[in-house]
Amino acid sequence: MVCHTCRTRIGPLARADARYCSSRCRVHAHRRLAPQQLRDLDRWVRFAADKRPLTIDGTSASSTNSATWSTYLEAAASTAGVGVGFVLNGDGIVCVDLDHCVDGARLAGWAAELLAGCPATFIERSVSGTGLHVWGTGNVGKGRVLRLADGGVEVYGTGRYIAVTGRRWSTSPATLADLSGWLPGLV
Repeated sequence: MVCHTCRTRIGPLARADARYCSSRCRVHAHRRLAPQQLRDLDRWVRFAADKRPLTIDGTSASSTNSATWSTYLEAAASTAGVGVGFVLNGDGIVCVDLDHCVDGARLAGWAAELLAGCPATFIERSVSGTGLHVWGTGNVGKGRVLRLADGGVEVYGTGRYIAVTGRRWSTSPATLADLSGWLPGLV
């Protein structure tokens, strides 16, 4: 038997119908996850409390060196750092980071206006809980940082990693949409 989360062998003393090797893997399996389109790619890192990217072994990782990246399952099973992150490498997966736009369940006006034109795509709360990550596909070239009202917008498609929480915002789907028609207003 193999654990459904980390793919390691389940011990011989486990129940015959066991699906997980530990309570940690069982809890992880029932948490919200990143979209399958991201989980299928071997571009995952861990990150430290100070947001530095880490390998699954806890050494420094790089958003431009694929030798320091791992699979989603390896990153999720690792205990290095405080969470997982996804590396953007220029293949068309993009992330729009909205800073300081959420207060509890209330979305700031500038962010609501911006998201009104956004296609239905995976949107998650940031690690702090006060921002949002809008994930999708498109072409942004070099990243861009914009200041809007009381928050900021960062648009990235390559050379960065984004901390992934899997905590979906509102009713956003768990899939990535094409943001090409929406991005020109941001890049």
